[in-house]
Amino acid sequence: MSAEPERARVAWREAVVRRVVPETADAVTLLLGVRDWPGHRAGQHVDVRLTAEDGYQAQRSYSIASAPEEPELSLTVERLDDGEVSPYLVEEVQAGDRFELRGPIGGWFTWDAAQGGPLLLIAGGSGLVPLMAMLRHRRLAGSDAETRLLLSVRSPGDVLYARELEAVAGEPGVTVAHTYTRSAPEGWTSFARRVDHAMLEEVAWPAADRPQAFVCGPTGFVEAVANGLVALGHHPDRIRTERFGATGG
Repeated sequence: MSAEPERARVAWREAVVRRVVPETADAVTLLLGVRDWPGHRAGQHVDVRLTAEDGYQAQRSYSIASAPEEPELSLTVERLDDGEVSPYLVEEVQAGDRFELRGPIGGWFTWDAAQGGPLLLIAGGSGLVPLMAMLRHRRLAGSDAETRLLLSVRSPGDVLYARELEAVAGEPGVTVAHTYTRSAPEGWTSFARRVDHAMLEEVAWPAADRPQAFVCGPTGFVEAVANGLVALGHHPDRIRTERFGATGG
């Protein structure tokens, strides 16, 4: 089923910003109140529509960061310099502001605790957002699914949910690995390069264990990781991907 017919059946709703939480120098999390929100699955996204005073509208899609069990819907937005929507959401939106939202959208890139594990999550930059929804869902649903997260970022300052990820790494059955592609923390002795075959071989389960893999990030990153997993013997049907471009927002 294509995304467009699905969108056509989903109504626009008004979202009220309840809190704005800074994440990095270029990203914030918006905690929203959405009337008659139907609920969502970890990994889904929404469309956000802004309308200017002259009637001009701009629309973009954003992954849902919150778990289905959480009382507020949250979106984490990273500012893109050439974006129409993200600079406003990151720099100007305040508690009490309102905008239109449509969703939830998507059914392929989702994980439910009932599916179990092993669960392999690989993110590039803000591709962490829908995977964080899965990690939060795992915790709140009381799942014991064996889970591994590999996060690739340019520098420590680009890590979303940094404190929460430290807590997640301490949960039974969860392993969190970082790789820094530009600058690593002082004294860092782990990965400090782009994700490659050797890194995937070290982090991922053997293909025989049939982990369900979710890969999200920029298009080039996602394609390289997915191809790398296939080269290691993982079946394409066990690899789900979500891509975003370098422009838009």
